[in-house]
Amino acid sequence: MPSWNEVLIEIQNSNRVDALDFVRRKYLKSLSEKNNRNVIAYYSGWLQKPRIGNAEICDDDKNGFMATIHKLDRSKGLDLILHTPGGDIAATESIVNYLQKMFGKDIRAIIPQIAMSAGTMIACSCKEIIMGKQSNMGPIDPHFSGIPAHGVIAEFKRALVEIKKDPETIPIWQTVVSKYHPTFIGECQNAIEWSEEIVSSWLETNMFDGVPDAKGKANKVVKNLGSHEDTKTHARHIHIEEARNFGLNIKSLEADFSQDFQDTVLTVHHAFMHTFANSNSIRIIENHLGNAIVFNITS
Repeated sequence: MPSWNEVLIEIQNSNRVDALDFVRRKYLKSLSEKNNRNVIAYYSGWLQKPRIGNAEICDDDKNGFMATIHKLDRSKGLDLILHTPGGDIAATESIVNYLQKMFGKDIRAIIPQIAMSAGTMIACSCKEIIMGKQSNMGPIDPHFSGIPAHGVIAEFKRALVEIKKDPETIPIWQTVVSKYHPTFIGECQNAIEWSEEIVSSWLETNMFDGVPDAKGKANKVVKNLGSHEDTKTHARHIHIEEARNFGLNIKSLEADFSQDFQDTVLTVHHAFMHTFANSNSIRIIENHLGNAIVFNITS
């Protein structure tokens, strides 16, 4: 299968007006044929367009999944390719609910490069996750406009301890705490509990279904993925070995699949990266039959 440069050359040498779409869809179809499974790619162009909005998971993505699932033979299951910085928790919960209604428990997540935050949550809803040596997931601790919910709660707790210890620090902490709305700490706590509850439930009922102590295994994964104290930052990249140590059911793209399958997954990834670099696309949801919803940069 073609490398990064070879995919780019193939696109550049094509006489087709739709060269980006044609090349990308060719390899998506090829990937589906490897295992006779449905394939849907959920891709964001946030890496190519870091200062452009509209790159994260949102409710509008449900329309993309509805369009790409329409007329698929759902008995073949689904390989869901994820490349996303994450996004809205409510939208993520709704999308997972819909996918599981369509394909039951027969969904595999493939992470060619990065599926962070809510992308990691989606991966955890699947029966298994396929990662390569270059692949990363991320913490699932919620954020509000870039502000970590765990960090806010930790800051409030620290303020209480230091004020109790030394009341003269009150003016300092008043300045810090006053930047938050009075109900914000409650919203942070609710968001943390919400994200942990739904991920734990997905793990328990799918990935660990039928496994002894499924609840305990799910709680261990959530504790590791949701601990801001351990991960330090929401941008933390979690590699395949660490994800396995957390207890997730991870398959190795290199060790557990054929070279042909591995190469095709990476070729699909290259094709999407070239699409974002050479078009106005910011999010794409696309299946192996060429059906797609493309979200473009909004002016």
